[in-house]
Amino acid sequence: MEEAMARTEQVRGEVAALRAEVGKVIVGMDEVVDGVLVCVLGDGHALLEGVPGLGKTMLVRTLAQCLDLPFSRIQFTPDLMPADVVGTNIIEETPEGGRAFRFQPGPIFGSIILADEINRATPKTQSALLEAMQEHSVTVAGQVRRLPEPFFVLATQNPIEMEGTYPLPEAQLDRFLFKLLVSYPSLEELGTIMDRTTGAEVPQVKPVLSGPRILEMRALVRQVPIAPHVREMALRLVLATHPGSPAATEMTNKYVRYGASPRAAQALVLAGKVWALLDGRWNVSFDDLRRAAPPALRHRVLLNFEAEAEGITADALVADILAAVDRTIRPELEV
Repeated sequence: MEEAMARTEQVRGEVAALRAEVGKVIVGMDEVVDGVLVCVLGDGHALLEGVPGLGKTMLVRTLAQCLDLPFSRIQFTPDLMPADVVGTNIIEETPEGGRAFRFQPGPIFGSIILADEINRATPKTQSALLEAMQEHSVTVAGQVRRLPEPFFVLATQNPIEMEGTYPLPEAQLDRFLFKLLVSYPSLEELGTIMDRTTGAEVPQVKPVLSGPRILEMRALVRQVPIAPHVREMALRLVLATHPGSPAATEMTNKYVRYGASPRAAQALVLAGKVWALLDGRWNVSFDDLRRAAPPALRHRVLLNFEAEAEGITADALVADILAAVDRTIRPELEV
């Protein structure tokens, strides 16, 4: 136990240093930065949603510099083809004068992948990411090629301008550990941004963590124990998103078409383990799951037309489910 706590404190210190380094460039967005770090340590991918100009792309670039990992940016456009993402076989001349196929890797062969405005590409191109995100490999001309580890996709999308976009299918949304909402900065934060971006000195960051160390952290995250009654809360949260199930709330039955998949329970547990580590604990608490629930569930719940007509959001539904599950658990267990 002492060894585990020592390793926990080491992770806390390293992540605090990483936060501080990212904070040299990124102003505010503490919740978004924490969510991205949870995805990195939890071996998951993140979807950032926010209007243009809020620093989503800058956050990814800064994180890549701080992690000292190969970084690729893919600007998704309607004419982007799958081969532009994963790569293709090209013909080249050999020293002997013949010709042979050689694989030309695409930008997906990096450790941190920025899929910028992912919803602007066609579904055919979006699907090129599916195998990479789930299997950490791509198949080109029948040959499976492994991607470098660690591998992490951070996608961005604009929630306002829908013309000329292709909404992500549920199968692809489900591959994202978190969906993080980037909000507009406050007056003080906006002033700090202006000072940093229009002043004489441009903030510079330095590498804090390496790829092998991130893999070690991910292995440690999976070792964090979770008590059966805490794990049961994660399962109840997921089952409560399914209309018609015994755990469903009144809002679920009225406003939900389809509930969250088992990947949602995996996301809740893994994120809970990361939050526990970052909080200096060697166990997952109910509060860790409560904190993970909104970003882990908001993109996995498909609302019906009635919800859209009445202005019901996924976050409101998740809040209602959390309250209902709390009422079920609190009489039985102490938090």
